[in-house]
Amino acid sequence: MYTVQERDRVRDHVLELARNDSRVVAGAEVGSLALGGGDHWSDLDLTFGVAGGFALTDVLDDWARDLSSRFDAVHLFDLVADPAIYRVFLLPDYLQLDVSVSPASQFRSTNPRFKLLFGEANKPNYRGPPPRGETLGWAVLYARHARACIERNQWWQAEYAITNLRYHAMALACLRLDLPAYYGKGFDQLPAEVRDAFDEALVRSLERDELIRALNAGIKALLRECEVANKDGRILERLREMAG
Repeated sequence: MYTVQERDRVRDHVLELARNDSRVVAGAEVGSLALGGGDHWSDLDLTFGVAGGFALTDVLDDWARDLSSRFDAVHLFDLVADPAIYRVFLLPDYLQLDVSVSPASQFRSTNPRFKLLFGEANKPNYRGPPPRGETLGWAVLYARHARACIERNQWWQAEYAITNLRYHAMALACLRLDLPAYYGKGFDQLPAEVRDAFDEALVRSLERDELIRALNAGIKALLRECEVANKDGRILERLREMAG
């Protein structure tokens, strides 16, 4: 396990890379560590604005070579979220480093956890929570898909669908209670009586009867969430049909 001192050393080095790179005009720390929060397991999340005329991938590639040589950083993947590109690295001892770059003309905060370290940022544009209707729609589709997979004897795919049904149903509970709904970040903050209602939807084996039991439990948990939120009665009817 990495130490906080090792994490700080990587952070300081990346910032030094950025400040010494004439292509980079602004930088910020984002995420749980930006405003003094986080804990020993928190990853590093740094974002930078790149001047016009320079390719974002060129900056990331140059830094990746440096980080690989100096810290044995492994490049896991790039995530393109226009206008930014996020490059995710895994360093020894489980340290995760996320470096994102965007054109300086569009460099801005998209999250309240944003600490400008140098340069200037444009007016913030915070990403809102996922739409409730879309989240519910995905939950219903995963329930339907799970039922189809069970009937096709596709046990692993059924487990995948049931798990995603549960995730989306819990995300709906988070949205209702103004908790973070992305990536399960609000799940542990749900009141115990809400969170515990989803326990029975955990898949414990790939036996047909167990998958059916977990699916029905997931649908019932989703139904409870829909009833609390006064969702469309036709959706409730369809869900009850799926539960059997």
